[in-house]
Amino acid sequence: MRILQLCNKPPFPPIDGGSKAMHNLTRGLLNAGHEVKVICISTPKHPLIVDQVPPDMLERTRIEGVFVDTSINVVDAFTDLLTSDNYNISRFFSPDLDIRLIRLLSKEHFDIVQLESLFMTPYIPNIRRYSKARIVLRSHNLEHVLQERIATGERHFLKKPYRMFLAKQLKDYELAVLDRVDGVAAITPADAEHYKAHGTRTPIHTIPFGVDPAEYEEPMPDGAPTFFHLGSMDWLPNEEGVRWLVSEVWPKVLAKHPEARMNLAGNKMPAGLMALNIPGLNVQGRVKSANEFMARNHAMVVPLFSAGGMRVKIVEGMAMGRCVISTTMGAEGIDHTDGTDILLADTAEAFAQRMCELLDHPERAAIIGKNARALIERSYSDEPIVRELIAFYSTLLAP
Repeated sequence: MRILQLCNKPPFPPIDGGSKAMHNLTRGLLNAGHEVKVICISTPKHPLIVDQVPPDMLERTRIEGVFVDTSINVVDAFTDLLTSDNYNISRFFSPDLDIRLIRLLSKEHFDIVQLESLFMTPYIPNIRRYSKARIVLRSHNLEHVLQERIATGERHFLKKPYRMFLAKQLKDYELAVLDRVDGVAAITPADAEHYKAHGTRTPIHTIPFGVDPAEYEEPMPDGAPTFFHLGSMDWLPNEEGVRWLVSEVWPKVLAKHPEARMNLAGNKMPAGLMALNIPGLNVQGRVKSANEFMARNHAMVVPLFSAGGMRVKIVEGMAMGRCVISTTMGAEGIDHTDGTDILLADTAEAFAQRMCELLDHPERAAIIGKNARALIERSYSDEPIVRELIAFYSTLLAP
């Protein structure tokens, strides 16, 4: 099968959840014998650095990037507000990328054009015009639900109504897109059901995020359990959750276990968090290797209250056999069992209690981590996920 993969940012190097989701699926498709051509948006925040792409992957994907300045522009945002365009989407459209697609599709045949995220849907009109390929939206998140949750938590009296307006705009756009594509590969069952509830006839199938478990074979370190959080801190839900963790949860843990230790790391770590001087708390910025950072710790904490889709870091932590403590919302999209392969808590008191449970009974972290690893091997490995995706694509291509 010949697949054109259009990405809203470079899948290489795989440094965050979105890029890993794209990279892992590309790798899986190639390993299964399919042809994949990759075109991505290269941005100031996420530039495509060709030298960082492995030579074999570079040759097989023929990856190329088109620069698009997706930085927030107040004037453009206000203009879109007046014209009813959704700024979340419109800032990803580029005439240069549109022209590149026209030239490519005029010369090459593809069976599937895979749009990575809602942000690549502005290119649908010319894909339709110049290709007979089936167009599939790979929905990483229900973007309007994520924006609704962020808007609900917004406290600034001017930003809140604007965020609510953008969320409503985005919902109308996202649901309208369903009738403009040939299929949707939703990353979670909940997202798939949400789409179906709106009455679309477009085929929808759940294709979760997957990993190669062999990349995460790290033994549990010795010593008392240490907690960790790893995530990009320029994503508002992460920052909100970490600030709650530090201010509301950690003091309750220290009150019972003064010796407790927690390590926080992530790109764009706010200076205020870096400057904290709290017992047992170590805060750092971006780490050189996410896997090495996770391997040095015992239990992952995921304090998310405005997330959506599927948390890649949880899947990776589980794949490494680490015990995960998460809010219910943070664990959305993962086929978990509370108390068996994950620990859930939604209040500061409950979250602190879960952390104290592991400090009181260190062996429990290893047991839950082992069960989590088994879950990933069973349900979230690359190979079966790719088979499921190709089977879905085959139904779309059937006459």
